[in-house]
Amino acid sequence: MIEKHIDIPTADGRMDSFVVHPEEGGPFPAVIVMMDIWGLREELFDVARKIAVVGYHVTLPNFFYRRGKVRYEVRNPDGRMRSFNKLPQEKQDEMHANRSLLKGHMAMADIAAVLKFHESEPVQKGPKGTIGYCLGGWLSLAAAAEFPGEFRVCASMHGTRLVSKQPDSPHLFVDRMRGEVYCGFAEHDDLAPPPTIETLGRLFQAAPEVRYRYNVHSGTEHGYALPDRDIFDKAAANRDWENIFAMFRRQLG
Repeated sequence: MIEKHIDIPTADGRMDSFVVHPEEGGPFPAVIVMMDIWGLREELFDVARKIAVVGYHVTLPNFFYRRGKVRYEVRNPDGRMRSFNKLPQEKQDEMHANRSLLKGHMAMADIAAVLKFHESEPVQKGPKGTIGYCLGGWLSLAAAAEFPGEFRVCASMHGTRLVSKQPDSPHLFVDRMRGEVYCGFAEHDDLAPPPTIETLGRLFQAAPEVRYRYNVHSGTEHGYALPDRDIFDKAAANRDWENIFAMFRRQLG
């Protein structure tokens, strides 16, 4: 495997990113991993490696680069990362501030910069994929709508704000998406309550150009799919990966 930490040039500066792909056999289909509110860290590097090791070129950008190299890793006595609601309030406020400054049009410009970066990498021409966690789930669906000619696979794990009153809410643009979309939801998640799941299901069912699948995992909480988290649910995460890799094979090869 080839790994590197690089800076991708954007209109607003240089976006630090993690890139990983197999050493031989390229060019490879491209997948972008969309980070959550915690920023880049080893936990997400391992997610990128998990995808790359089976034959994909994976890029993990830091969408908070305008505020610097943002990384959060707060661990409990067992060495697992603490869930967001178990953090001190001042830390939660700081992380929310990072999120509030990232606007949809800014993130889409950053994703366009990643696509430009792919032109100089061993990336296969053709359809690409995304997978995101929490904030990254929102970014994944938004990218699928913004770049339907590029992304034919979109995965959202416990995505947030997928249905909202904001003008850039992804549910408003389901008809633009193409290929396949998969969403993994936690049973207990105030950021993706049952009405959100029901609304997305209804909208995707009416979208002729996209195949939609989802799972609501019994007994899980928001953050269940992250492998180093204190509430990680291995069975639920494996069920998600089963669907995601099958989707990748069908759409990306």
